[in-house]
Amino acid sequence: MNSVHTIAFDADDTLWVNETYFHEAEMAFCELFKDKLPNKTVSEELFTTEMKNLHLYGYGVKGFMLCMMQTAGKLSNEISYRSLAGKIIEIGHDLLQKPVELLDGVAETLDQLKERYRLVVATKGDLLDQERKLKKSGLQDYFHHIEIMSDKKTSDYQKLIRHLDCKPEHFLMVGNSIKSDIVPVLETGGYAAHIPYHLTWTHEQHKHKPGSEHFMELKNIREILDYF
Repeated sequence: MNSVHTIAFDADDTLWVNETYFHEAEMAFCELFKDKLPNKTVSEELFTTEMKNLHLYGYGVKGFMLCMMQTAGKLSNEISYRSLAGKIIEIGHDLLQKPVELLDGVAETLDQLKERYRLVVATKGDLLDQERKLKKSGLQDYFHHIEIMSDKKTSDYQKLIRHLDCKPEHFLMVGNSIKSDIVPVLETGGYAAHIPYHLTWTHEQHKHKPGSEHFMELKNIREILDYF
């Protein structure tokens, strides 16, 4: 770890709360059909719609709203859909205005790292929403660079590392998703630290932990200080 001089952090569910709010919004959406369909059926239909549209909408609240609208159209008739549309927009608007709640230990940890390491945000999602959350978080001054990515594949990290003029062995990624924050970075030759969050979107779930010397499993963000 002595070779690391650039540390990148995922934002959602690594620096601040996110999936909790999406889960609440999904449950509110399911409640719209409570008299007709069980929540599990509605959730599965919504997830199917999200996966079909991911290449078009990407990640974030706006794509989620469009998928809710499309799912509602499939699960309802024309008359009921008109009444549902307004409620779905309200769910989406509420999601876009959620407070930015920092996770425990984030500010203190960044404060200890900022003088010794180049700190970066590497997150995915809707550009305007992520910029809003970063501004409201009060964390922007900690970071040398902000990268809001359309996806987090190996090629995306390679591009980011080149942009930072950094070799992979000097790069550490910290995040809550093994699928998006850990595995692709390890494939570049970089380091990766996983901090689990109690909720994980189905699309981000990953069954196996990497067996790499460049991989670290942390209980919370403060534990990263033990490696430096």
